[in-house]
Amino acid sequence: MENNMNLYQILAGDGVVWITGASGGMGRELALQMVREGYVVVGSARGEDKLKEMEAETASYKGRFHALPCDVTDRDSMAVAVEEIESSHGPIRLAVFNAGNYWPTAGEALDIDAFRKTYEINVFGMLNGLVPVVEKMKVHGKGQIALVASVSGYSGLPAAAAYGASKAAINNMAESLKFDFDKMNIRIQVVNPGFIDTPLTEKNEFDMPALMPVDKAVRRMISGFEHGGFEITFPRRFTYLLKILRMLPHRVYFWQMKRATGWKERPLNFGDTAAAKVQRKV
Repeated sequence: MENNMNLYQILAGDGVVWITGASGGMGRELALQMVREGYVVVGSARGEDKLKEMEAETASYKGRFHALPCDVTDRDSMAVAVEEIESSHGPIRLAVFNAGNYWPTAGEALDIDAFRKTYEINVFGMLNGLVPVVEKMKVHGKGQIALVASVSGYSGLPAAAAYGASKAAINNMAESLKFDFDKMNIRIQVVNPGFIDTPLTEKNEFDMPALMPVDKAVRRMISGFEHGGFEITFPRRFTYLLKILRMLPHRVYFWQMKRATGWKERPLNFGDTAAAKVQRKV
């Protein structure tokens, strides 16, 4: 078995942590906890006001938080952000590509725009930061990258045709890149959370098993960054069950998921209802 213990792994005081999607949900909590532990964190999101509030909130913390607004869907903006971080704050040692969004996609109400927006943010938004960061890490000879995906990428889940597919792409991407990143001393990890109590999961129209508080989820993430291997997943009692379910024959898998989610009894207008609620929130 290959031993990756010699690959670079982040330590407080060694360079900068860059977190996208840092103004809310897991990204915000991750930034706050890492600054509290002594890390220098640059947080990016579209909303400058929330990031500036975080600067004030963390002023007395052990580490330091710097706000850097940018839009992950803007390729040039992300490239400029990488240059600005490195010139103003130091080398990026850990990049956490966390920005993402979710639009329910029920089969009876398919919307190409929902798929396009999902991929533009969740996949290409990640790539817009990943590519320039890797170029810097190659020069530095070390670095660490975390791609935040989801257990919805393991296998198809109801109302998640766009979101789940984007997260499956991230998992596959991370696995493929690892072969070459290992040679460059760039540790790549994929984060596959289950249901975490954030504004994003509030859009779900179904019961969410093993819903995890965001602060506890983030503690698992940080532990994974500092000590873990390729995949960071939590809560394991739920995510490992999904790993087992995806190995079942499709006939058994679909029966089990319909039973577990009550999807067989859902009316077909569920997709319209969910989409309407999301539209009001976006």
